[in-house]
Amino acid sequence: MKEFPIYSVNDSAFNANAKFSILVPSWNNLPYLKLCIESLRKNSVFEHQILVFVNEGNDGTREWLALQVDISYVLCDENVGVCYALNILSGLASTDYIAYMNDDMYACPKWDQYLFDDILSIGHKYFFISGTAIERVPQSVCSIEGNFGNNIESFEEKRLLKSYADAPMQDWNGATWPPNIVHKDIWALVGGYSIEFSPGMYSDPDFSMKLWQAGVRYFKGIAASRVYHFGSLSVKRVKRNRGYHTFISKWGMTSSTFSKIILKRGTPFEGVMNDSYSLSNSTIIKNYYKQIIAIFKR
Repeated sequence: MKEFPIYSVNDSAFNANAKFSILVPSWNNLPYLKLCIESLRKNSVFEHQILVFVNEGNDGTREWLALQVDISYVLCDENVGVCYALNILSGLASTDYIAYMNDDMYACPKWDQYLFDDILSIGHKYFFISGTAIERVPQSVCSIEGNFGNNIESFEEKRLLKSYADAPMQDWNGATWPPNIVHKDIWALVGGYSIEFSPGMYSDPDFSMKLWQAGVRYFKGIAASRVYHFGSLSVKRVKRNRGYHTFISKWGMTSSTFSKIILKRGTPFEGVMNDSYSLSNSTIIKNYYKQIIAIFKR
């Protein structure tokens, strides 16, 4: 078994007033990381604990972070992916709420206020809540279509800030992808993100499934909490894991069956999910067939 690479921790930044602990994994993506952090600083209503995991960081990320007095960070010489990164960062979280943000996301004004207002309305810890991404090419029905640039050079921040709230969107069922937030006790209960999905593909629906198995039934996407997402920049560079087949082998169904039928992801929010659900005969047969295929693909 390969030995886990040595990493170092700089946990010097502390904010007693922090509302969320925001985990941001990053991999040689400094221009986008800077923009993400700047948006959190100027567009958040509350103060937050910002935690960055640096995979490699040989593009100047290490040097830049060393100058940021309000950020705690972890340095790792190798790219260990998002699962290990999130789990390590979670150990530094000082607040009750762990939020996960991609480094290629720009947080729109009051993104955090809308999330926190919903948390207060729930009245318990068993929830999983997502913000809503605005994307040039929507990656799912949970995203809003909006072209404000496909890279840093073409990013139209001023136009985004004027119109980000204009696109119609309802609160939706089935929170899964970042930006998302969960209570730290529930994070600990399910053990964070599963490392068998390293470097990360399909770790998001797996995390949602673990929450479901632990009794969470409040999965909600908040329409008013918005971020602009440039679009999985790191995923395009990394060697992909066989997460699709790992998910099937682990849970006995495809991630799409779980997301679409059980979580009803992307449909208008209906409140607490019902324990009962039914799978059609064709879906049952499909999942059984996929499980067999997964045995040979893993």
